[in-house]
Amino acid sequence: MNKQAKNVFGEEIIVCSENPLTGFYRNGCCDSGPEDRGNHMVCAVMTEEFLEFSKLMGNDLSTPLPQYNFPGLSPGDRWCLCVMRWKEAFDAGKAPQVVLEATNEQALDFVTMDDLLKHAWKEVDYL
Repeated sequence: MNKQAKNVFGEEIIVCSENPLTGFYRNGCCDSGPEDRGNHMVCAVMTEEFLEFSKLMGNDLSTPLPQYNFPGLSPGDRWCLCVMRWKEAFDAGKAPQVVLEATNEQALDFVTMDDLLKHAWKEVDYL
């Protein structure tokens, strides 16, 4: 993890997911660098609706690709999305929820904090 990476609150970014292992650098975090042309900075919680939308838009995230060590994603999985894919889904009304503490502050160069807050993931305690 890039120790200098900050989340949208200006705090140290937390792990998005280690199972499945996500992030451009496959370190579990949505940190980014110059070689990450897709800006994989938004920690999103997958939904069936978003996975279908992404597939229709040409990025199938649900089909496993063993040759790339990609397990395929299911609803409930957390994944570092390209910020522009999240914005595209947001504009279409299909955006998944976002784990703000694990979303890179650089995402704010492309989307507003208000839009992210509207889609903030909240862990629910079930008794």
